[in-house]
Amino acid sequence: MWTYEKKLQYPVKIKNPNPALASAIISQVGGPDGELSASMRYLHQRYSMPHGDVVGLLTDVGSEELGHLEMVAAIIHQLTRNLREEQIVGTPFAAYFVDHTTGVYPVAASGVPNDMKYIAVKGDPIADLNEDLAADAAITQVQPLSKNRRKPL
Repeated sequence: MWTYEKKLQYPVKIKNPNPALASAIISQVGGPDGELSASMRYLHQRYSMPHGDVVGLLTDVGSEELGHLEMVAAIIHQLTRNLREEQIVGTPFAAYFVDHTTGVYPVAASGVPNDMKYIAVKGDPIADLNEDLAADAAITQVQPLSKNRRKPL
């Protein structure tokens, strides 16, 4: 069980909407290496973990990922609230808006909805922990692209 405090650990306060930025950040909600996938990965792997202290650690980390999900969802909400049509048209957010308006839906920036196929639960502690390491490494290796989108900054 969890104790839930009705406040974000790190408050999000975005004043200016930015649908283009929201369309990129949405992957941190529902993308293959986003917070929803991470939380599900840890919270499901715990059941086949033979070491009690690691079970507790996976539960703690999975719960923390749910907190990250809440913060990223707050960012998406604040980047997209009160948008006007002229702010949406011509942005990558336009395709998302057609199906979800400004609701926070777990989807990758490519438009692919979140799916449990993104996580691995093998029931083998070594394989599962390697999956966790690989997923976390994928996030840290993302390089922002230059304006011409050909080479990393």
